[in-house]
Amino acid sequence: MSAIRKVTIPAGVKAQLEGSLLRVTGPKGQVSRNMRFPQVVVTCEGNEVTISTESKRKEINAMVGTLEAHTKNMCRGVSEGFEYHMKVVYSHFPIQLKLQGNRLEIANFLGEKKARSARIEAGVVAKVANDEVVLTGIDRELVGNSAANIEHATHIRDRDPRVFQDGIYIVQRG
Repeated sequence: MSAIRKVTIPAGVKAQLEGSLLRVTGPKGQVSRNMRFPQVVVTCEGNEVTISTESKRKEINAMVGTLEAHTKNMCRGVSEGFEYHMKVVYSHFPIQLKLQGNRLEIANFLGEKKARSARIEAGVVAKVANDEVVLTGIDRELVGNSAANIEHATHIRDRDPRVFQDGIYIVQRG
């Protein structure tokens, strides 16, 4: 039960394998990722990346699918990019957002005097408009981590979550 997955690289996108580092280059930029995993073989020939294993173990076969998904996301990222939309929700105190370098300052959250902050990962562009935050980038993992950092920064402790639904939440991934 050996698993073999092939990913066809779309036109306008170049993929090359240097050791275990897969580097994908496209019109929007370049993304690289270490594809090393025990008993999994990754090869790149022409416009096709092949991920295979001879193992019969479920965990290793699952990793073949995971590496295939990573490769597809890298190809999509350098050609189209990724965009996450987040909605600012408040009912008690108006939340004020400020971008300062690679940090998003969240002021007046639940009336707190001290501002909360969330890290925006390198390579991710954040835009703040009225009650919406838009994160864009070519690496899906970095864009998703930045969105998670923002959601986590507005986590409410010691209050009833049914009453206090204030926060910044992901409403659209794309």
